[in-house]
Amino acid sequence: MEINKIAVMGAGAMGHGIAQLAAMAGFDVTMRDISEEFVEAGMKKIRWSIGKFIEKGKISPSEAQNTLKRIRPLVSLKEAVEGADFIIEAVPEKLKLKQQVFKEIDGYAPAHAILATNTSALPVTEIAAATNRPEKVIGMHFFNPPALMRLVEVVMGEKTSEDTRNVTIDLAKKLGKEPVLCKKDVPGFIANRITISGTNLVAWMVYKGEYTIEEVDAAAMYKAGMPMGTFALLDFTGLDIAYHVMMFMEEREPNFNVSPLIKEKMEKGEIGVKAGKGFYTYPEKGKWAMPQISKDKAEKFDPMIQTYAMANVAAELIRNDIATTEDIDKTLKLGFNMPIGVLELADTLGIDLIVSKLREIEAEYGEFYKPSPLLEEMIKKGELGTKTGKGFYPYKK
Repeated sequence: MEINKIAVMGAGAMGHGIAQLAAMAGFDVTMRDISEEFVEAGMKKIRWSIGKFIEKGKISPSEAQNTLKRIRPLVSLKEAVEGADFIIEAVPEKLKLKQQVFKEIDGYAPAHAILATNTSALPVTEIAAATNRPEKVIGMHFFNPPALMRLVEVVMGEKTSEDTRNVTIDLAKKLGKEPVLCKKDVPGFIANRITISGTNLVAWMVYKGEYTIEEVDAAAMYKAGMPMGTFALLDFTGLDIAYHVMMFMEEREPNFNVSPLIKEKMEKGEIGVKAGKGFYTYPEKGKWAMPQISKDKAEKFDPMIQTYAMANVAAELIRNDIATTEDIDKTLKLGFNMPIGVLELADTLGIDLIVSKLREIEAEYGEFYKPSPLLEEMIKKGELGTKTGKGFYPYKK
């Protein structure tokens, strides 16, 4: 299937970035939103972003001009999807809203068109059910900002066809991205399912008074060498985004419970930088400033605690044939700028150590953290990681 025209539904934070990305890759693009005001705001952000690309010498002024010419901003949904080969929805993360949009798109889009959702966690299968073409519906989760982040999660719904999968992976590559495949429609997919498990665990530990927010973040920065801590990152990306993914997982996963620490922050509207307050306070609302945390606070907390939980969830993704080892580590490195993949790190720490730590965590925080049967099996086989020459990856002894 040849793709010439791409339609993007939504001109907000993700939508305008995806439209810009597609136009820069040479595709004709329509970008649609519900009002002229929203559409123009999206175009303004695109013009600003392209200006930055010119400043940095990444594109020439003539290339920038041609990119802008390829984007057609619209309010009419019917007009936006007419003649489109591939449609990418990027409206707010509300299941009913996405289903409504997909139903409308399905009524106007050409029969051959593929319909993709940019959701980061909502069920592709349930979104597809609003259409008469579930085999042509797929998840295409871009990371923010889409023009810069290299990763795209391609997510299969229960009825998504192989052809739809192949076309979507090919398109991601044409957009200059590195796709990873989530073979089954599980809550959180690969990226959020893995990272949210560790974040929520640490939030429970803080809520129970085992550690302070500063102790957790200081350990991440000064012991693990991360650019920022768990709670600073939640502030930076927006606590509301993580919260909605967590709540969705709580609804769908019987053993997953969102930490009250997260819920209380949401109730207060303290969702991070954009609110001026989250786990830290920001003097200028909407402007990021790195929280100043003393190195002395780093001693108490083990920054690998999140890794134990994340490796466990990752092992279950492999065991259930949802994602490959390589795609899991690529997701963590490209999607979250981690210097090493979670499974590479697990091999370095030792699978036996991880299982031992998980048993302690399970005893305190519940069955969600029960060691994966895959990890138990690896221990029986002596596949403990780098120290035995084989773990998730083979090593030269």
